[in-house]
Amino acid sequence: MRNITFENDHYYHIYNRGTDKRKIFDNKGDIWRFIKGILIFNRIKPSGSIRSKLNQGKINRDRSAVDYGELINLSGELVEIIAFCLNPNHFHLLVRQVSDDGVSKFIQKLSSGYTSFYNTKNKRNGVLFQGKFKAVQISSDKQLLYTSAYINVNDKIHDISEDDKDLVFSSFSEYLGENKVLNICKKDIVLDKFDNKEDYKEFVEGILENSKKIKKEKKMDERTDLHLEF
Repeated sequence: MRNITFENDHYYHIYNRGTDKRKIFDNKGDIWRFIKGILIFNRIKPSGSIRSKLNQGKINRDRSAVDYGELINLSGELVEIIAFCLNPNHFHLLVRQVSDDGVSKFIQKLSSGYTSFYNTKNKRNGVLFQGKFKAVQISSDKQLLYTSAYINVNDKIHDISEDDKDLVFSSFSEYLGENKVLNICKKDIVLDKFDNKEDYKEFVEGILENSKKIKKEKKMDERTDLHLEF
């Protein structure tokens, strides 16, 4: 699945999980740090002190909002973020490459940067993610729409325990205009295919029901990529 030559102006579904299925997010602070990493590491040129830039995005006490400060006032992007979902032990990203080798550079920086943060915080050593990230090239508009929906509600497809339901975050609320904090996704490529956001919401809910049905029937686990099922 990684025998891919990443090309500019092509879309890719990127995902990876914690080694041995371990959690990669322990609390909401970890999730926001990963989000800030998405903004910081998605840059063509170095932006000075990464730690300094990350610290400019302060998490409010209620963790409901982020002051990003200078986080996005940096050099050009490596990829465009179309959709994302962060689950307790894995993540999904839908991206479009806009700079040469942008996907590989972005994910390498994002993964290594977050691993360094997580290991330092938890006084641990070693890898955090399970090997190289997985990637699937999107080959049609149908697959693009399906994948956006699958990612936006990916947390609802999995049987996440009640204790861990606070450790999920997706771009679906951004698509529906309900998230007033984040606006990092290039949503028009998807939303322009629908008459309005309600139509997209209905489409996503249909994909969710179908995905849950497939997962139940085939007893699929997180290693199986449902977006290949048409």
